[in-house]
Amino acid sequence: MLWFKKKKYPVFWNDYLKKFKTSQPKSIENTRFVVFDTETTGFDTLIDRILSIGAVSIYNNIIDVSNSLEVYLKQDEFKAKTVEIHGILKEGNLLKISENEAIEQFINYVGNAVLVAHHAAFDIEMINNALKRLNFPKLKNKCIDTGILYKKLDGKKESLISLDVLCDEFNIPKHDRHTASGDAFITSLLFLKIISKLKQERYVHYSDLFRASNNNGLI
Repeated sequence: MLWFKKKKYPVFWNDYLKKFKTSQPKSIENTRFVVFDTETTGFDTLIDRILSIGAVSIYNNIIDVSNSLEVYLKQDEFKAKTVEIHGILKEGNLLKISENEAIEQFINYVGNAVLVAHHAAFDIEMINNALKRLNFPKLKNKCIDTGILYKKLDGKKESLISLDVLCDEFNIPKHDRHTASGDAFITSLLFLKIISKLKQERYVHYSDLFRASNNNGLI
């Protein structure tokens, strides 16, 4: 007879899982959103590694800048050519922690919040691959891509649109662009501006935020 033992996870992961056992609010105002961004050594989600993670919380349409996360990871995989983009040196003066510590801090910070990112699939995959290397399952959080959310606006059908272009369209200053914390804050402003504009166009239900279809998904 085969006996299967339940895998034992550390306390932080068990606490994370417990947060999904209670029902969550189904309104935009009562939902905690965590807008996040990763800076990486490149764009190959299997080979490249996370250099930094930045995140900020939104609740009741307010960005809580006092409750944010910014971590830098030790660079076992270093690509000098990407320093021109993110400015993160292999050594430098920044306090850097291990991938394990960074992921634990991220998981503790996000809890069961709805994750928000621009071109979110990439950032989610980078986090999930880091979790896989540490022998953890994938993230359980719901996720919203601001690029997809933007296409729900009337007349917007672009397949892919950059964060820089949307910053210009919505008059969002690009301070600290290409830093994880800076991009997370910029994306949080974009997220709120898109939702505000959607509400001007039509009634928006919580569930509409997660529909992948274009304008037809909104009531």
